[in-house]
Amino acid sequence: MAEAHQAVAFQFTVTPDGIDLQLSHEALKQIYLSGLHSWKKKFIRFKNGLITGVYPASPSSWLIVVVGVMSTMYAKIDPSLGIIAKINRTLDTTGYMSSQTKNIVSGILFGTGLWVALIVTMRYSLKVLLSYHGWMFAEHGKMSRATMIWMYMVKIFSGRKPMLYSFQTSLPRLPVPAVKDTVSRYLESVRPLMKEEEFKRMTALAQDFAVSLGPRLQWYLKLKSWWATNYVSDWWEEYVYLRGRGPLMVNSNYYAMDFLYITPTHIQAARAGNGIHAILLYRRQLDREEIKPILLLGSTVPLCSAQWERMFNTSRIPGEETDTIQHLRDSKHIVVFHKGRYFKVWLYHDGRLLKPREIEQQMQRILDDPSEPQAGEAKLAALTAGERVPWAKCRQAYFGRGKNKQSLDAVEKAAFFVTLDETEQGYRREDPDTSLDSYAKSLLHGGCTDRWFDKSFTFIVFKNGKMGMNAEHSWADAPIVGHLWEYVMSTDCFQLGYAEDGHCKGDTNPNIPYPTRLQWDIPEECQEVIETSLNTANILASDVDFHSFPFHTFGKGLIKKCRTSPDAFVQLALQLAHYKDMGKFCLTYEASMTRLFREGRTETVRSCSIESCNFVLAMVDPTQTVKQKLRLFKLASEKHQHLYRLAMTGSGIDRHLFCLYVVSKYLAVDSPFLKEVLSEPWRLSTSQTPQQQAELFDLEKYPECVSSGGGFGPVADDGYGVSYILVGENLINFHISSKFSSPETDSHRFGKHLKQAMSDIMALFGFSSNSRKEFH
Repeated sequence: MAEAHQAVAFQFTVTPDGIDLQLSHEALKQIYLSGLHSWKKKFIRFKNGLITGVYPASPSSWLIVVVGVMSTMYAKIDPSLGIIAKINRTLDTTGYMSSQTKNIVSGILFGTGLWVALIVTMRYSLKVLLSYHGWMFAEHGKMSRATMIWMYMVKIFSGRKPMLYSFQTSLPRLPVPAVKDTVSRYLESVRPLMKEEEFKRMTALAQDFAVSLGPRLQWYLKLKSWWATNYVSDWWEEYVYLRGRGPLMVNSNYYAMDFLYITPTHIQAARAGNGIHAILLYRRQLDREEIKPILLLGSTVPLCSAQWERMFNTSRIPGEETDTIQHLRDSKHIVVFHKGRYFKVWLYHDGRLLKPREIEQQMQRILDDPSEPQAGEAKLAALTAGERVPWAKCRQAYFGRGKNKQSLDAVEKAAFFVTLDETEQGYRREDPDTSLDSYAKSLLHGGCTDRWFDKSFTFIVFKNGKMGMNAEHSWADAPIVGHLWEYVMSTDCFQLGYAEDGHCKGDTNPNIPYPTRLQWDIPEECQEVIETSLNTANILASDVDFHSFPFHTFGKGLIKKCRTSPDAFVQLALQLAHYKDMGKFCLTYEASMTRLFREGRTETVRSCSIESCNFVLAMVDPTQTVKQKLRLFKLASEKHQHLYRLAMTGSGIDRHLFCLYVVSKYLAVDSPFLKEVLSEPWRLSTSQTPQQQAELFDLEKYPECVSSGGGFGPVADDGYGVSYILVGENLINFHISSKFSSPETDSHRFGKHLKQAMSDIMALFGFSSNSRKEFH
């Protein structure tokens, strides 16, 4: 095979006349270009490290400061208040420098010190300014003079043209709330969910904790907050994600969907070619730190960018007690799965990234490959879909040496994982419900053997050209993957595009080596473990009841005309729908981000409040007037926004209590209060998928290019998981999950209640779903 010959840089044979050396110039060329590419990346990392290291100043500002200092010296002015003279006298003891040289060196040293001092001062000032969050609690649309001055000061100290990680050292640390405040907020959140006697018992437990064990645990937590960058994130990653021994599939991983209505091409290999190339373009921007940091409040307040670091070249490695995250600085290949076989595909040729048409060519070669899977290969990925302990033991026993280790290394060290799926998926107008539900389930779990659930993400391309993504949760949260996915969809459709025949633009390249089949030698004992994991995964996957649907009646445009938060509106609709579905209220989880702080991840907004319950009860009470319902809606909406802001600014409930519980375990002390709090089930778990790069999608020009969003599995066995995305001004996509095994839940039933709840609330404002013109 041609690729086998190209892989050998030189050959030699021993003859009576000596050694006959035969060089392969093509192979040597590839080695040279590969090395050149590596050194370019090292230089870019060094340059970016230097720029980020001195931000909000710039490397060129050093020269300005030093020249300024030297100019004042030659003008016989001492800007150092005698410091330069002291440096000069110190240098005088060396005896190796002339008087003029000592003056220059002294000026440069003082100028450099002054420059560093200015950088530290600007960073500290910016950190103090970013610790202020009063702007978030101001009335929407109104900004005080103090906030405007604060914004101006932030912009002054923020520097120009920040790179992705420029603000990291200037972000404040996540504050530790007072124990009494957290306990008080907790009791307020569970008041509508408990009967009188139960609430009195919980109040007694909480108050006792707040004055006895709580302050002791808080002392250790304060100590950690001073020492560690973030007092929550490392424990959250370890104990919530990495120590979980259950399956990642459904329980932890989540998915992202393609465009709702359009498919740019129905050629599977072509869609894969553009999609993979777009992902790699994003990776290149990430490596160069060219992705702009997310800024709030009119491009003023930065969010933490730490979660981007492990997006690529990352895999979760199973362990018997805890998993670990393996992250590499670089990876030059991907692994592609098709029909039970694994292929290694190199991403570079002639020292450059493969073009979309060349990647399409590689994908087509895999699709056309007639070879059969090796023994145990087809179902191998089921190990990543099942329980963690059997996978960890199997990996240690059978994948630690030989060809199995080499092939597993290829998978785990790949930039990301790709699946060329054999099924056709996507939204069909003639069968919208079934088609989207099938699409969601395919992305969430597939056939349990065709996604590598341990990889940071699996890029999936279906037979009819639809695509999607399945992401592992421990390394980052959904908005980070969402940012990548928005870029991929936009680049695929609007920048790269396709030729008239549906193929990627450009030409094929016959000189590119064929993809390489990964080789496995899986013994029967290992195949038995694979079958056991597959059985576990199949039971879990078949139990998932999914309902995804687009809500067309109205969107955030109309909600904002009601002078309320779109998120609060949807959350109150979810509360009303759940009450109609179950006939009771439940503990509700809404994910909020804490990335205003360094290495922040998420916090919980307890959406079921006293105010939301009062509103829901009024909605189902025919004796209540519209005016009364609107008043209660306004109170509930304002309460929800207040809770969301508290969570974002470090004054949430659940992460603080979680960390106090971890400290109690380290100290081997028992807390009945914490134990009970952390065992309470979240029977309604919700999350909004934010659109972070709306500028990439011109929905007025391309109204059909709307995103479907993404979703996740149910958190509780007898509860619902609900994800939603507000697309443009007139569309909301919902993804509802539950379990068939629960007699209490039904995703389609809940979906009907949700649609009705949305319309019923909007009707309070004079809008009927029969006619948008009735809104006034």
